[in-house]
Amino acid sequence: MSDSVVENLNVAAQEILITPDQLKAALPMSAKARDTITQSRQTIRNILDRKDHRLFVVVGPCSIHDIDAAHDYARRLKALADEISDTLFIVMRVYFEKPRTTVGWKGLINDPYMNDTFKIEDGLHIGRKLLLDISELGLATSTEALDPISPQYLQDCITWSAIGARTTESQTHREMASGLSSAVGFKNGTDGGLAVAINALKSVSEPHRFLGINSLGQVAVIHTTGNQYAHVVLRGGSNGPNYDSVHIALCEQELAKAKVPANIMVDCSHANSNKQPELQPLVIDNVTNQVLEGNKSIVGLMVESNLFAGNQSIPEDLSKLQYGVSVTDGCIGWDSTEQSLRAMRDKLKDVLPKRG
Repeated sequence: MSDSVVENLNVAAQEILITPDQLKAALPMSAKARDTITQSRQTIRNILDRKDHRLFVVVGPCSIHDIDAAHDYARRLKALADEISDTLFIVMRVYFEKPRTTVGWKGLINDPYMNDTFKIEDGLHIGRKLLLDISELGLATSTEALDPISPQYLQDCITWSAIGARTTESQTHREMASGLSSAVGFKNGTDGGLAVAINALKSVSEPHRFLGINSLGQVAVIHTTGNQYAHVVLRGGSNGPNYDSVHIALCEQELAKAKVPANIMVDCSHANSNKQPELQPLVIDNVTNQVLEGNKSIVGLMVESNLFAGNQSIPEDLSKLQYGVSVTDGCIGWDSTEQSLRAMRDKLKDVLPKRG
């Protein structure tokens, strides 16, 4: 009989993680945080159902790498959110997982110390604690649902989730999103096409059954009821931006053909700003003008913003990291964020209540 090894040929090691229940017991949710999440999720559902006239804006760093800077940003954003809350409902981007085209830093959960030690259990603790802290401020949070396992650890803290352009076509992510407790936005494909996102909207609204883990960390067959609050996010593509009124009208037509609600969110970053983050305020202004001119399908915006503009490479000496500057995609700075969102609020505060 052959004694050849036939499994785990490319696996160097395996580590047993803390279970979702154990993490939640170590970092329990306060009553205030629970109220923030419950109310914020209902607000997003009401906006998508047209029971709330406001737009929602998912705004914040491309990725979180510095907890102190994230707290600093959250405190500023909470003050701004309260100021403009009659017109815009603000949700903070708290993105921990970054899809990579080839290789690179995969985000705070995978590599929280940014030194290739991949202390994922530490990353889960750090990430959950930050989400709870932000929720206790009274600020809603969002993230990209990238890894199909991590939602069991963190999704209870999330108001709105995104499925990225690279994973919108993935059956695994569509099935996972069908069971998420938050509303979820599916980005159009990297080519700018709408078909994969619209197919995803139809898929995610239906029940699914798939392999996952339960709260005890056991492999389980997950049965979902379907997520009725999925919508499309336009982020541009290889052929350029797709946020202008012509592209919005074409998207409306495709959504109508598919018999799914005409709820459109515009990602002001990525190809919609030609990967030039400083152009995001122009996208915000264009979308604002479309609403002023009678658009009824745009329900929200996504903006990549940080304390300071631009981005930076991760240095070998981490003490040389610039405070409040992105280490992934470039962002607009805080001053530009405030100016853009205040201007949007001022233009739309008397228009949105009459939008219908």
